[in-house]
Amino acid sequence: MLSIITVLFISIYLIDILILFIFGLHTLLMVQLYRKYKQNCVSEPSKVLSGSEKDLPKVTVQLPIFNEFYVVERLLEAAVALKYPHDKLEIQLLDDSTDETIEKARNLILKYQRQGIPIKHLHRTDRTGHKAGALEKGLEQTEGEFIAIFDADFIPEPDFLLKTVGYFDNPEIGMVQARWGHINQDYNLLTKAQGYGIDGHFMIEQVARNGAGLWMNFNGTAGIWRRACIIDAGGWEHDTLTEDFDLSYRAELKGWKFKYLKDVVCKAEIPAMISAYKSQQFRWCKGSIQTAMKLLPTIWSANLPWRIKSEAIMHLINYSVHPLMIINILFTAPLLLMEFWTGMKLSDIPVFALFATAAFMSIGSIGPIIFYAYSQKEIYGDWKSRIYFLPVMIMIGTGVAVVNTKAWLEAVLGIQSSFKRTPKLKLESKSDKLKEKLKYTVPFDSLTFLEFFMGIYCLFCVYVSIIVEKPMIIGFLFLYSLGFFFVAFTSIKDAYMGYKASAKSKTEESIPMEVPSSI
Repeated sequence: MLSIITVLFISIYLIDILILFIFGLHTLLMVQLYRKYKQNCVSEPSKVLSGSEKDLPKVTVQLPIFNEFYVVERLLEAAVALKYPHDKLEIQLLDDSTDETIEKARNLILKYQRQGIPIKHLHRTDRTGHKAGALEKGLEQTEGEFIAIFDADFIPEPDFLLKTVGYFDNPEIGMVQARWGHINQDYNLLTKAQGYGIDGHFMIEQVARNGAGLWMNFNGTAGIWRRACIIDAGGWEHDTLTEDFDLSYRAELKGWKFKYLKDVVCKAEIPAMISAYKSQQFRWCKGSIQTAMKLLPTIWSANLPWRIKSEAIMHLINYSVHPLMIINILFTAPLLLMEFWTGMKLSDIPVFALFATAAFMSIGSIGPIIFYAYSQKEIYGDWKSRIYFLPVMIMIGTGVAVVNTKAWLEAVLGIQSSFKRTPKLKLESKSDKLKEKLKYTVPFDSLTFLEFFMGIYCLFCVYVSIIVEKPMIIGFLFLYSLGFFFVAFTSIKDAYMGYKASAKSKTEESIPMEVPSSI
């Protein structure tokens, strides 16, 4: 007879597998909805405005930054190049910087102001609310009817406003979101993997949701809001780390509609350092779950169609995949060794049936593969050669499961943490040297040791699988192991590069300048 502990282990494992299977099926649903409704997210030529039109609405462009020395010039160049009548345009640089970015930005803006560009430099010394606080402060100081937002790593095309403002002729539209593109996807292995992940979300998920009339979210940048929508939804709040997700769902709860344009693309720089990527993932994961904890009760009790309500819930809890993956991996070795530590044979314990079920449920893992592969097919002409990289994307996606599990737990338990920025280094091509742009580095994360442990543990599970002659999960475990090792060792490498750069900077500062004797 099975012990209580054994039953508990089996039950938790099967529930975990079942939920992962559901998430996997959900990605297949997204692909199906995309195929059915993708034409609903194609831009309409009749909505493209002309800069010579007389009755254009006033638009405010907000550029929130914090210590962006490397990219602030590129950002401002793109903003002032926007084609929109100057008497209907206002650009706000919402600067929360604490370093020499302040002076650099001030000089650039003075230059543009002398050229007649309607641009302002709004610097805060009180960083309450971080990005949400900056956006809120900027909103108080403008009368713009529409608010376009671009983060420091984005480069909007000159006709961005002309291609998006026209959709607000529908009074129900509260926000228009463009698709993210990339300027440096081929910089290294990490940027390439992130590009695949971003493409999946922006080409498949956002189109599936918006095209099918489901809820979607503003992605924090490369979008434009109706000012009245922001105010009606309660304004920018900063009790979560994803103020964009939070405001989006509060607006949709109020009945506002959003518009997504899959063929209007705003390119951006992808983080090239694993430390920056982990910081970004931590913020996105924790913020999403914080938003879920905040809004799920309201959504659950709201008078909404079940299809909207169920998809909103799946969307909000999507990052739960990562702690579920960790549980799945940690339970693998004890279950593989179940025959030995219970003293029972296969005929007494349905271990084979258990892992056969797990193997069947892993069919759900095909969902994400199809999901990301289909996004490549829809965007790139050479998609067939690109899909060979998908295992690497899955590997790195697994490697960040540790940091995202911590973020998930902190959100669920209500543990507060400081805002973790994602440094932008202006790495646009392979000729740009990472080691020359380490002014901003993310401190070494002690979770790296856990990532290394998870890599070792996965290899141990591979060994046990071979010993007990249950090879059906070896491939997954080996890929997971590579992912954890990649993230751990790359984190150590980034920390070492940051340490060297910091030490060099301190040495240079301590060397006194020699004054030439001829002066």
